[in-house]
Amino acid sequence: MRNLIHKIILILPLTISLSNCQGKEIKDKIMVGESSNLKVATFGSGCFWCTEAIFERVNGVVDVMSGYSGGTVENPSYKQVTTGTTGHAECTQIKYDPTIITYDELLEIFWKTHDPTTPNRQGNDIGPQYRSIIFYHDEEQKQLAEFYKQKLEEEKIWQNPIVTEIVEFKKFYPAEDYHQDYYERNPYQGYCAFVITPKVEKFEKIFKDKLKKN
Repeated sequence: MRNLIHKIILILPLTISLSNCQGKEIKDKIMVGESSNLKVATFGSGCFWCTEAIFERVNGVVDVMSGYSGGTVENPSYKQVTTGTTGHAECTQIKYDPTIITYDELLEIFWKTHDPTTPNRQGNDIGPQYRSIIFYHDEEQKQLAEFYKQKLEEEKIWQNPIVTEIVEFKKFYPAEDYHQDYYERNPYQGYCAFVITPKVEKFEKIFKDKLKKN
């Protein structure tokens, strides 16, 4: 559904820059920058417009960037990724302050704001690019992700098995400019209004203690 809406959007005049960021590989040291106390998490939980909109509201999160990771194609474009043949997942790379929000808490938000039991699908968004996936940046993140995944399985939170992949982070390619902060810039666009807004509203109710202060 989102792909169809997106194709319609692309034929309309755009008032924002469509300059492509592809080719700029973002690694931990780039995302963290000069603030050595900040850390990076990378999650894929379906449409990156949705994931970005959620994590941008989390207190302690400094920056969220939409992009592609986990595939074999260098510098992929959105058009390539949507074919489902590049191996990449739509994901968000999250720069956060661990003294305010922990990786454990980010994992909780990740698992509670999408369905981790549907392989290669979130709602009407279908394809391997929409798979549930955690890209761990170090051994601690790997262990925490595996521990909580197992714990959730044991507690039978969902009727079906969790299919979330937990894989080592290698490269991250930022999505094109028009994908960044998409929900904030287009809140009344069809997909945003009918899919993302309900997700955001649900998140804000469940995690009201973790929201940024206005």
